[in-house]
Amino acid sequence: MTSILFRALLGITCFVCAGALAQTYPTKPVRLVVPYAPGGGTDTLARMIAQRLTEPLGHPVVVDNRPGVDGIIGADIVSRSTPDGYTLLIISSSHAINVALGKKLPYDTLRDFVPITQTANQQLLLVVHPTVPVKSVKELIGYVKGRPGKLNYGSSSNAVALPMELFKAMTGTDVVHIPYKGSGPMLNDLLGGQVQMAIAGAVASLPHVKAGKLRGLGIGDARRSAFLSDFPTIAESGVPGYHAVIWTGMFAPRNTPRPIIERLNGEVVRIVQAPAFKERMNNMGSDVVGSTSEQWGKFIAEEIVKWTKIARLAGMKAD
Repeated sequence: MTSILFRALLGITCFVCAGALAQTYPTKPVRLVVPYAPGGGTDTLARMIAQRLTEPLGHPVVVDNRPGVDGIIGADIVSRSTPDGYTLLIISSSHAINVALGKKLPYDTLRDFVPITQTANQQLLLVVHPTVPVKSVKELIGYVKGRPGKLNYGSSSNAVALPMELFKAMTGTDVVHIPYKGSGPMLNDLLGGQVQMAIAGAVASLPHVKAGKLRGLGIGDARRSAFLSDFPTIAESGVPGYHAVIWTGMFAPRNTPRPIIERLNGEVVRIVQAPAFKERMNNMGSDVVGSTSEQWGKFIAEEIVKWTKIARLAGMKAD
């Protein structure tokens, strides 16, 4: 009886301490590590969140850019940080793609980070040159199947090459990969007809679609986009189950106390789902998410499995 009473009191004490921790955190500035150079999409998103997170936390949230090696340098800094909620990470799809390509990492992507929330999806758009005589995903599949190995697709990075390789695997099509160093050179050749198609970031490709220089066929997300409402998803257009986006999300080091994770999740989800924030993200070519920690962790694990399989199928490895 005494033992049972002791365990009950211990449980109550832990619950009270956990609640107190969430209420008192933070007591000093919080560092938000961005593992990319200033000025990019993830950096812009991080600064938008940091600015709005400062008020509810009562202390500054400071963005710290630590670029290099596709996000690995910054992620490593966070993985080695004290798990107290004062060093956080916001990172994009490279976090999973680095694993898929077999890069040697100084951390375990699933074990050494606690997921906080997925913040946003940058939409990918399947586009073709106007000389390709198709107006839908289904027509493209039929056209390519009749010309195996005769058409090319361009990619500016592995993050957009893998989605096209996924498309090829799911449709049984054969399109030759032409890699480029950056979206500018790739789009120039796509506009000139040197490559016939691509899955590209919507922000960069949409102006050319609107100008009639490219034809947009569908987006990679599993559901229709708020700012690309004119385009169906690839999944609903003949490739059931297709899903590919450039995502961003937040993490903390392993062993960060659960009450702090829950506090951060609640605040960040509230921020990204605010109407004004959604509108600004739409204007930047992204849709907000705001998931639970559990949903975000499950999604990351699934992304690693999916892209590892596709990278092996396509013979893609780390540079």
